[in-house]
Amino acid sequence: MKNERIKNVTKGGWIRAGVWSALYIAFIIWVAWGDWKSLGWLVLLPLIVDAFTTKYINYSWWRKYKDTKPGLYTLCSWIDAIVFALVAVYFINLYIFQNYQIPSASLEKTLRVGDFLYVSKMAYGARVPQTPLSMPLVQHTMPAWLGGSKSYLDKPHWDYKRLKGWTSPKKGDIVVFNFPTGDTVCTKMPNPDYYTLCHYYGKQVVRSRKDVFGDIVVRPVDRRENYVKRCVGEPGDSIRITDNIVYTKLKMNDAEWMREPQREGVQLNYIVHTDGHVFGGKYMDKLGISLSDRVQIDATTWHFPLTQAMREEMEKNPHVLAMIVEPEERGGEVYPLGENSWSRDNYGPIYIPKKGDRLMITEENYPIYKRIAEAYERQPMEIGEEYEFRMDYYWMMGDNRHNSADSRYWGFVPEDHIVGRPVFIWLSIDKDRHRIRWDRLGNIATGRE
Repeated sequence: MKNERIKNVTKGGWIRAGVWSALYIAFIIWVAWGDWKSLGWLVLLPLIVDAFTTKYINYSWWRKYKDTKPGLYTLCSWIDAIVFALVAVYFINLYIFQNYQIPSASLEKTLRVGDFLYVSKMAYGARVPQTPLSMPLVQHTMPAWLGGSKSYLDKPHWDYKRLKGWTSPKKGDIVVFNFPTGDTVCTKMPNPDYYTLCHYYGKQVVRSRKDVFGDIVVRPVDRRENYVKRCVGEPGDSIRITDNIVYTKLKMNDAEWMREPQREGVQLNYIVHTDGHVFGGKYMDKLGISLSDRVQIDATTWHFPLTQAMREEMEKNPHVLAMIVEPEERGGEVYPLGENSWSRDNYGPIYIPKKGDRLMITEENYPIYKRIAEAYERQPMEIGEEYEFRMDYYWMMGDNRHNSADSRYWGFVPEDHIVGRPVFIWLSIDKDRHRIRWDRLGNIATGRE
């Protein structure tokens, strides 16, 4: 009987079995790289071969009821198709790529609200899921029409592990990552984050006023909101901002600061004083100022986010009398909250930790690094003692500098929060005109120039 099954296998069956087996072996080696215990998953290889060849396990038993029980056949056909689609989407979304829609203007004019991105997870190495039992394509909450409940199970929970990637986040890259302070969330007021709300209102108030702030929920790393920003500081760099210009130095004790190049898409908010002239819609469109950014303060004063090129063009307008950068005080407090006199426009210097680095913890730098110890690495940190960092960290900022909640407000991005790198824009919808921006389709979205 066994020999008969093998003899009846077609050449096409052996080819399909070989192709799928090779793909499965390659996937397991990729997953197991550096932790060869995972090679144990190769025990499932015979099941793959059997499914295309001898078929000792009859996965399609329901097909025989096509004529005798058409209702059962139809139901099983739908279940089979849905299960296959969900499993395929689950693995593709986890290990290869995912879609991401730009929700806010923090990267204007580089990436625009309404851009849909292809985000590669293989570029930096896909993360093994920490909450593996979850609904595909749903970040943390089911859609309202499915009940609005949590979209994942807390157990099993796997430790952080990143598969082999092509590279790591580099300065200048646009990066998608999980929101670092999104571990604790007020369901009715998710923005600003929980820790900022506690700073301004007090922890007791935030936790007691459910009518205002809602329930307090805790989310694992891979179930926190996805953010997209530009990497402006790598592990081991030091960074400071002076009059909105970013400076870095590559080693902790280096004396020389290097000015980072000002990218074309970088914007600042300006207060524009005019002779009373009202800017027309066509003029605004030509400059590239979106409807939501056209703010008139009074008869002679406007408020716009502008790139350097947009500012130079507006300065040519005979009705413009003066243009000043929006005062830094409007940016509010920055990280670490309540512990410094820095601002969004003049910040630092601050050192970005690198895995394995040892840093003497002082009263001055303790507020900067205590969250790393408490929330990300969960190990003690004491003033007067050296602390060894267990992960690499990054500094992320938006190109729309005065309209971006970024590392200046919530600090470092740990390596285990990195999701992937945008590759290209596959769809772009103009939020003002509700139409497709055809000129943006296919544009490279890595951020590298």
